[in-house]
Amino acid sequence: MQTEQVAAEAAVDAALADLVEGERGWARLPLPGRRALLDRTLALTREHAGEWVDTAAAIKGLAPGSALRGEEWLSGPYALASALRVLSHTLGELAQGRSPLAGATFGAAGDRVTVRVLPTGLFDELLLNGFRAEVWLRRGVSSAAAKAEAGLAQLDPAHTGGIGAVLGAGNITSIAPLDTLYELVAHNRVVALKLNPVTDPLRPVLEKVLAPLVEAGVVRVLTGGPAVGAYLVRHELVAHVHMTGSAATHDAIVWGTGAEADARRRAGTPVLDKPISSELGGVSPTIVLPGRWSRADLDYQAEHIATQRLHNGGYNCVATQAVVLPADWPQKDEFLTALRAAVERAPARPAYYPGSADRSAGAHATYPGAEALGPGGGRLLVTGLGTGPDEPLLSTEYFAPVLGVVEVAGTGAEYLRAAVDVANDRFVGTLGVNLVAHPDTIAALGAEFDDAIARLRYGTIAVNAWTAVGYLTPTAAWGAFPGHTLDDVQSGIGIVHNAWLIDNVERTVVRGPFRPAPRSVLHGEWTLAPKPPWFVTNRTADTTGRLLADFAADPRWAALPALFASALRG
Repeated sequence: MQTEQVAAEAAVDAALADLVEGERGWARLPLPGRRALLDRTLALTREHAGEWVDTAAAIKGLAPGSALRGEEWLSGPYALASALRVLSHTLGELAQGRSPLAGATFGAAGDRVTVRVLPTGLFDELLLNGFRAEVWLRRGVSSAAAKAEAGLAQLDPAHTGGIGAVLGAGNITSIAPLDTLYELVAHNRVVALKLNPVTDPLRPVLEKVLAPLVEAGVVRVLTGGPAVGAYLVRHELVAHVHMTGSAATHDAIVWGTGAEADARRRAGTPVLDKPISSELGGVSPTIVLPGRWSRADLDYQAEHIATQRLHNGGYNCVATQAVVLPADWPQKDEFLTALRAAVERAPARPAYYPGSADRSAGAHATYPGAEALGPGGGRLLVTGLGTGPDEPLLSTEYFAPVLGVVEVAGTGAEYLRAAVDVANDRFVGTLGVNLVAHPDTIAALGAEFDDAIARLRYGTIAVNAWTAVGYLTPTAAWGAFPGHTLDDVQSGIGIVHNAWLIDNVERTVVRGPFRPAPRSVLHGEWTLAPKPPWFVTNRTADTTGRLLADFAADPRWAALPALFASALRG
């Protein structure tokens, strides 16, 4: 065995030995003490947010002053600070003997109970005006049961769950610390966090941010390659594994590789001898519903979908990989022209994620007629896709700036039913689906539209919004649609985020405005939200993202004027 690997395994052994002792201390620590650790972590997130973003931007090749750095503020410190603040409140409620859902607003979606998770207060109403989200509970779960069961493992904090190994993602920098928090709080497991090698440079700043948890002995941060990860997840001291990544990586961990893995799968005898949960992405669709759109509507929604594909360079587990368009829509060609232009003019950025060029080349080889767009022709637009089971773009997550277009015949409710069937039956994965529809179209469809939402088998559904809004909403649940298994894992097993610690979650449904302000107000939508800061074309995203991250850590009225001024200039 090489010296480096021996040293790496020794570091894993030492970290796990620390966590064995840390688990004992965690079991003795009452809820107020746990809340104090989260509050200190929140303060450190704010203190070190700039270093975090600078490091992430360096990993991704974003120049100082680039508006694209706004993505790193929002998907890094903002996301973690938002979660820490709500989790702290949740522990405070539990410590007082109250349910985290005591003040929640419940509703109904057909035969399911829903919990409103956005907005949850006046600041949400102001900063995310026009956006809302609900968590749908599984069938048969009442609001009373939801209140009683909210809190998960913190309902019995002295009963700990051993050591959880978390394999962090290499794309969005808040994923690893958020998954660590969920293991620690929702499942009461102390955590060995193994970073993806792409994000290894973040280890120093993450250890500064997580210092209260590291010092308490309940978190250890590890680095290294696949061999270190394999040693960690198979270690006898590890009770549970959680990972974010690809289905191929999941299957290699669970079943091994090669012919022996196929034999194990057939026999139902995984090589991994402990439970595993996962968030694995997939091929996410955006369904466009026909309607009468203005020129401004066409351009804005084309930018919206281009953002869904090109945010973070296209390296998102919930990036839109295919647009489902109505073949009989009179404005179809107009919209395709606007979409092509939006993909073409999106800001240039390095293809930082390993293997991106090879995956794009593979897509181009499969679809030689694809249009090469953007700087250097590095973005592919593939039109004329079929909906058969052998269509590669619907079954292969390219994790690169590749966007396809599928056309489905029909109008009105007929088209919507057919589009839902395509999304459910032809796309691999169930993490997220988006729908774009004019408010008049939604109103005309009525119950048919509600039925379509209920029929979609996805963990997060976004209407006139991107499912990433669900990722950024700490009270929302994030993960695949329930029901996947180890031998057909699709987008994964289990959920994360969920800062109210709600049990028996089925899905999250997010809704946003069809138009940004001020056009929204002029057309009767009554939302004040400007172009969102996560749009790749937002000119002030860096400043707005920084201000939002600071506000998430310390919400206060005095911060709002500068935040609003920056957002409105975007």
